[in-house]
Amino acid sequence: MNLKNGGIEQFQQYSQFSSLKEFNTHMEMWLAVHKDDFSKGELVGLKRLVRFAAKIPGVCNAKIGTVLKAIYEEHNGYGISRSTFKRMIQKAIGLGLLIVHETERKNGSQSSNLYIFQAFPTNGLPKEDDLNHHNKTSNPSKTNNIKIKERKKMDSSKPTENMNDKPLDYTYTSDRVPYSFSQVVRYFFPEAKQIEEFWRMAQIAAYRNNCESQTDLVVNMAVHSFKQMISKLKGSTLQKPIAYYYGILNKKFEELYFEELYEMGF
Repeated sequence: MNLKNGGIEQFQQYSQFSSLKEFNTHMEMWLAVHKDDFSKGELVGLKRLVRFAAKIPGVCNAKIGTVLKAIYEEHNGYGISRSTFKRMIQKAIGLGLLIVHETERKNGSQSSNLYIFQAFPTNGLPKEDDLNHHNKTSNPSKTNNIKIKERKKMDSSKPTENMNDKPLDYTYTSDRVPYSFSQVVRYFFPEAKQIEEFWRMAQIAAYRNNCESQTDLVVNMAVHSFKQMISKLKGSTLQKPIAYYYGILNKKFEELYFEELYEMGF
């Protein structure tokens, strides 16, 4: 489908998002699952294209040359090639992150492409309104301050409902759960109880495979297994996502165990 090129405002109807904040949240979810699918250069191109799609959230008709020039200037003379940018676009299309339409000038000649970012699929996941948006800081001490402030606010307010019936959000997650793990999980399962249960499954799988003392390894395995589960949820509905996640985890630990045996000569 070829569209007549013009000001970006004319493409408002193609936006999948009600606000820039919602658009940014969905892009964070896409990258939480698919960041490893892109090379470093491709990620630079993708993130710059996302920034060009801020005026009309999720819609951009910038020329490739314009995007590449912006990257070049932003990185002090270090940019990415046109072929790298095009590879990124094809990967994004394949993942379902982008839809691209060609546009043409009034005389019929080809103009810049129209890039339309897609919402992250949420079948089987919490709805957008239920998601807690990403906290920009990665400083654990600041996160703890947020927890304290929100708890004080709750304690000082007059209860209007049975607090035992109200689920606690991610800010109440136990400190026993590694911060890097909870940061990934909370995009999709924002309740503290859910995050803690996913981590408990990781600990059980690690214990069964004699890896419970290797915290960094367990976190790495848990994050990758969780991302695989989310990818599966994109295409189908799982009756018990956490059971599927545990199955992936256990398989990963078993594969690691046999790899170590092989390296030891057994």
